[in-house]
Formats: sequence, structure tokens, C-alpha cells
Amino acid sequence: MFGFSKKKNLKEDSHLYAPLSGEIISISEVADPVFSKKMMGDGYAVEPTGNQLFAPVSAKVSLVQGHALGFVRADGLEVLLHVGIDTVSLNGAPFTFKVKEGDIVDGGQEIGHVDWDQVKKAGLSQTTMIVFTNTQDKLGNFEVKKGTTTAGADIGSAQVK
Repeated sequence: MFGFSKKKNLKEDSHLYAPLSGEIISISEVADPVFSKKMMGDGYAVEPTGNQLFAPVSAKVSLVQGHALGFVRADGLEVLLHVGIDTVSLNGAPFTFKVKEGDIVDGGQEIGHVDWDQVKKAGLSQTTMIVFTNTQDKLGNFEVKKGTTTAGADIGSAQVK
């Protein structure tokens, strides 16, 4: 009646969105072999110039940890947003998330921010990875526009098998 119980529905959306402003690079260029050798799945990375975080896909939030967010799209594709390299050691201190597990987000929606000064002071990399964690089971193919991007921009798409 008053819109208090208005629930957002998960929508089909194959688009990929920039989680941060910065330079989109190939995941194989990431300094951490866990990501560059695609041990967690295929994906891409961003060398950030901004600190606002945006949803890389339209999906349900499946995981909220201090340094990472997990998403599941309507088609079952699982996406991990891993902010920085080895930032798990910071116990979530530089990260503020506006979402919780179970929330439905639109691709390109603001979901939080990161204090890069804390990451830099710890001597850690800001490189942020977007990984399709069920690559073998679900990912058909994906394409992203490499180069400079703005947070929340439509940068490509991913199709399932």
C-alpha cells in the first residue's frame, strides 16, 4: 500500500558494468597468479582511479566480506568482485559496502566505496578483479572494452552456455 514491502526483482541482464573508474585490463596482466592464471575463473581487472564501487552485474548479492562481494545473476553466472590484492589482511577496514547478502542490485548501481590511502599505506595493490567463479560450468563467453572507463559504465557482456 505505501510501498514499504516493495521488493526488487532480479532481472535478466547480460551486460557488464565498470565497478570503478580506471583502466580495464586483462586478468592475465594481474600481478597475483591466483587471478592471472585464472585459478578462480576467467574475468578482467581494473586499475582504479576512483574510490566509489559499483555493481559489475545485475544480480543478487551472495557474499559480503571485508574485501570482496559475490553476485549471482538471474542466469546463474557467479561473479566475484575482489577489491585489491591481498586486501583480506586489512580485515575490511578500508571498505564500506551499502549492500548485504540477499539484496538485488542493478548493474552500475553504487554499492560502496574504498579508502585507497589505507590500502596504499599497507603496501598493497589496488588492482581490482572481476571473476566469473563458475567459468567452467556456466560461462559461454564474455567481452569487455579495455582501456579507460567511468564507474558504472556499460563495458561489455557475458553470456552463459
